[in-house]
Amino acid sequence: MHKTTALILLAWLIALAGCSKKEEKEAEPVVPVEVTAASQDSIRRIITSDAVLYPKNQTSVTPKVSAPVRKFYVNRGDHVKEGQVIALLENRDLAAAALESKGMYEQAQANYKVTSAASVPEQVTTAQANVQAAKQALDAAQKVFESRQKLFADGALARRQVDEAQVAYVQAKSQYDTAQQHLNALQDVGKQEQIKGAAAQADAAKAHYEGAQAQLGYSEIHSPITGAVTDRSIYEGEMANAGTPLLTIMDVSRVVARANIAQNQATDLKVGDAAAITVEGSEEIPGKVTVVSPAVDPNSTTVQVWVEIPNPHERLRPGTSVHVAIVADTLKNAVVVPPAALLPNAEGETTVMVVGSDSKAHEHKVEVGVRELDKVQILSGVKPGEQVIVLGGVGLEDGAQVRVGKPGEKPAAGEKAGDDKAEEK
Repeated sequence: MHKTTALILLAWLIALAGCSKKEEKEAEPVVPVEVTAASQDSIRRIITSDAVLYPKNQTSVTPKVSAPVRKFYVNRGDHVKEGQVIALLENRDLAAAALESKGMYEQAQANYKVTSAASVPEQVTTAQANVQAAKQALDAAQKVFESRQKLFADGALARRQVDEAQVAYVQAKSQYDTAQQHLNALQDVGKQEQIKGAAAQADAAKAHYEGAQAQLGYSEIHSPITGAVTDRSIYEGEMANAGTPLLTIMDVSRVVARANIAQNQATDLKVGDAAAITVEGSEEIPGKVTVVSPAVDPNSTTVQVWVEIPNPHERLRPGTSVHVAIVADTLKNAVVVPPAALLPNAEGETTVMVVGSDSKAHEHKVEVGVRELDKVQILSGVKPGEQVIVLGGVGLEDGAQVRVGKPGEKPAAGEKAGDDKAEEK
């Protein structure tokens, strides 16, 4: 009887084991997943950083003269154009000085005109008379000398008288030459020096007048740029000191995001690279790189990069913190997959699940390159055309049976979703 009982118990255990294996086999899940093919596509290498907005141009308007402010024509928040008068300083003393200088200048000009156009001075007149008298004496001596020479040749006159006439002629010629040289000196040197002196006085008076006019002009404060008034430090009637800022004007029609980029990343950037900035809660705004600093900041060991963007409605305010994305390069014919395909494994490595022709999921370890929002470059581990799982791969084991489906598709009878399987485990 014990032998029979033992045989029955053994048969029952074998049957029970067979049923368990059958149930286990029947319970093996077929996980519905969504896949996409790894493809060859271009992908951008984007360098990102935080940045701060600055105005495209900014100036602190400082007066060149110290005087009380008589009138402000603009206030904080007003828009101004280049060259527009924005303030007026007290200038009545400067206007009086300019008027006085103008009179002195006109007087010096008149003196110069009189000197340059005046008749020959008295000493010149005397010298001209002396030259004329000396010329007459020379002509007379020459005639006497020539006459006596002729008479001497005819034998009608003694030699001594010819010699005396010759001496008189030489003396007359010497006096004439001396008088002529004196006249030339007076005309060429004396008169020119007088004219030069008058011209120098006129130039000095003109310079003094122009200086006074400039001082008067400095009392009118003009905007050096087109922009908006962002600060006005004093009120009307208060003293404006030379060299102390009176107003601050910013050109915010375009703004510049200044970002500090790591050296190894900045080496790939250049002026003209496409970029974009993002302010919290808003869409990307496209721009371009305008400056890549040639020097490294010794404190942060970073390189400052400027990205300029339009600001037509002045909604972006200087001082705002933004996020900058710069396109450093575009890689062509790269193997790319969606970011959802990337999964971490137990060792902390990056993997993707590839569905083979056997309808099973196979784990592939991959090396990731450049990332964008909607695609990731795969350097190794996946080939173009391979079907990678983008939905349902979390918790899926290597070699698990899968069925390619669509998002939201319910599993067939006996199937379990990959996420449900992971939860059961």
